[in-house]
Amino acid sequence: MSYNPDKHHRRSIRLKGYDYTQPGAYYITICTKARQCLFGDVVKGKMRLNSLGYIAFNYWQAIPDHFTHIQLDVFVVMPNHLHGILVICDTPIPAQPGDNQTTETFSKPVRGSIPTVIRTYKAAVTKQINLLGNTTHTSLIWQRNFYEHINRDEKSLETIRRYIKENPGRWAEDPENPQHYPKNQNILIDLPF
Repeated sequence: MSYNPDKHHRRSIRLKGYDYTQPGAYYITICTKARQCLFGDVVKGKMRLNSLGYIAFNYWQAIPDHFTHIQLDVFVVMPNHLHGILVICDTPIPAQPGDNQTTETFSKPVRGSIPTVIRTYKAAVTKQINLLGNTTHTSLIWQRNFYEHINRDEKSLETIRRYIKENPGRWAEDPENPQHYPKNQNILIDLPF
């Protein structure tokens, strides 16, 4: 089937024209495909990670090792999603020959941008999970895209931090909790863990 832009377009949820390499705090939410609970359980208000959850957790912690201009703030891996704050520091990203774009376009990622960081993170987690499960179901780990909020002030940043820290304690009410949509309980990926 050939590409037809009227049928096969992908609508971006990023701010049009925004430079996602700008210093600042970015609140990120990444969900698993069909909200499958792949990463563990919430027990008595505390997140208990399974082996896949530890992969998601450890790879998130490793982001600054691969993107030195990024610092981690508060984050939590939940059964079927992750909330975290990534901070782009003032440290410039070393320029590469041909680096001159600051906004993403299809098939042209911007080096060091938030979408590139998240794309790399999701790919690394998926690859590791696939290696452990001896599977190739790459598209069955993550929901397409991610939610992001560009933080504008310290008060909203503190509100977001509190929300992230308290997220496991509110799992029963969380809109990402599968108990809120029991008809959508198909297992897309069944790994032996």
